[in-house]
Amino acid sequence: MNRDDADQTRPSQKRDLPQLPQLLSAAHIRDLADGLGIRPTKQWGQNFVIDPNTIRRIVSLAELDGTEHVLEVGPGLGSLTLGLLDEAAKVTAVEIDPKLAAQLPETVAAMRPELAQNLTVIRQDALKLQEGSLNARVIGGESSRADATAMSGESDVSLGAPEVLVANLPYNVAVPVVLHLLQILPSLRKGLVMVQEEVADRMSAAPGSKIYGVPSVKAAWDTHMRKAGVVGKRVFWPEPRISSGLVRFDRHEPVSAQVTREEVFAVVDAAFAQRRKTLRAALAGLVGSGDAAAAALQEAGVDPSARGETLDVHAFARIAAALRQRQDDAA
Repeated sequence: MNRDDADQTRPSQKRDLPQLPQLLSAAHIRDLADGLGIRPTKQWGQNFVIDPNTIRRIVSLAELDGTEHVLEVGPGLGSLTLGLLDEAAKVTAVEIDPKLAAQLPETVAAMRPELAQNLTVIRQDALKLQEGSLNARVIGGESSRADATAMSGESDVSLGAPEVLVANLPYNVAVPVVLHLLQILPSLRKGLVMVQEEVADRMSAAPGSKIYGVPSVKAAWDTHMRKAGVVGKRVFWPEPRISSGLVRFDRHEPVSAQVTREEVFAVVDAAFAQRRKTLRAALAGLVGSGDAAAAALQEAGVDPSARGETLDVHAFARIAAALRQRQDDAA
């Protein structure tokens, strides 16, 4: 037998490529929506992701290690939820829409039956979540769309201690939701959120830029935020008017132990209420006069004629500390 004959009789060495878990396609999304009798609403900022590769990209950028409890806000029809369940130990999904909240366990039970026990669905407005517990309805695995097995009895249910936030956030409440969750959930260590691209730019902006403002400073209080990418319009249904941005954040200790988050944020809000005003003028209302504001600014090592967009979060913390010291001295 020559070599050619031997090659022809040798068994094929062709290897099968690993099969990727199935995620929701555009057809799945529209079929689910039709079955529920719903259309995405502007009121709740609903834009559903219909591209599985975008879901895989988001999950990859979140850098989950398989042991973490992930919090998802606004899961919608479950596109991202399925991808997260493939990589996380546990997923808690918070959904305001009662129909979507009731459908999500059914979708997961159908497409990931072996992971269904790792999902908790909470029907609630994310801005109303409270630290430690919440007044909400937990949707049972057999809830169907009538919400028949939603928990009753005790009104408070443990939210647990999610370590990671991964979410396609409604555009109209993205910044308030992120800041609220960072405030009430000290357990959050990192996150990846998809928001309107201009919001992503503002959240990760540096002092001195035209888009630097309240979201930029407040986010920097205890996180490092960076823009992790752009997502085109065509991967959503309905298609939004502008592109989306991915923001990755990593938690760190608050920038100051001398003052509270609330004290610093009050200074930030006043400083940016009218961007053209100097800090001396902008902060006058907090301390009673422009002269008192100027004195506090000087004590903090900040030029009273500067404007808020030139200061980093550390400077705002020093101003808050100086204002508190003046109040203590006057007491």
